[in-house]
Amino acid sequence: MQANGIDDVLRILDGIIADTKAKSDPLGYFPALYRQVTLKVKQGIAAGYFDDGPRMDRFDALFANRYFAAYEAWTSGGTPTQSWQVAFQGTRSGQLIILQDLLVGINAHINLDLGVVAGETFQGAALQGFHDDFNKINQILSTLLPQVEDTVGEFSPLLGILARIGGKDAIEVLDFSMDAARDDAWMHALLLSVQPPEAWPLTVQTIDDKVAFLGKLIAQPAGMVAQAVDLIRDTESKDVPAIIDALNSIVQA
Repeated sequence: MQANGIDDVLRILDGIIADTKAKSDPLGYFPALYRQVTLKVKQGIAAGYFDDGPRMDRFDALFANRYFAAYEAWTSGGTPTQSWQVAFQGTRSGQLIILQDLLVGINAHINLDLGVVAGETFQGAALQGFHDDFNKINQILSTLLPQVEDTVGEFSPLLGILARIGGKDAIEVLDFSMDAARDDAWMHALLLSVQPPEAWPLTVQTIDDKVAFLGKLIAQPAGMVAQAVDLIRDTESKDVPAIIDALNSIVQA
């Protein structure tokens, strides 16, 4: 599964979604959401939203290829990065609520993959020149998240108790902040961009260690949040194909 442009990304995601849906596999939740983000990016390229549309088309494929490589490794019995391993294991455990399934994937793909791909693709002035478009990727995801929460809420009737327990929205209750993820990813990109390629593997491993730890915090919350998650999970819909379809229908193509 190797994408060369954004249309390839959409095609490969369609294949993963169809396969997971046929198997009633909750691993299909994240690619369904990811496809919505990709559709918005494609629409943004067409509308001139990004500073450099062709550059974003290429970058989108490089970015997606890290997820595809992790997914392929996991489903073929290999070992993906720690961050993705935490995400895939959590989803397959059956212990996460739908929102957690999405957040552990977002954590791995934003906190690890986005910064790594940006830092390895652009160096020096080229990376600084990419900063605005880098932020626009995250802005697209941030604007979609309220719609995602509404969609998840259709299948997770008690999801709102997280907000009442934490006093903030459900994502913040699970210690996940898109602003913090974006800033961390940019810091990782800056770090890699000033290093020689031979130093990248060790740096990526260090980043992966940190992001995997964050993934475990999302997958294994403590205290009252953990109790709320247990209650929410018991009352959520188990209709995996319907949930995948709903997540895959947020953005109109």
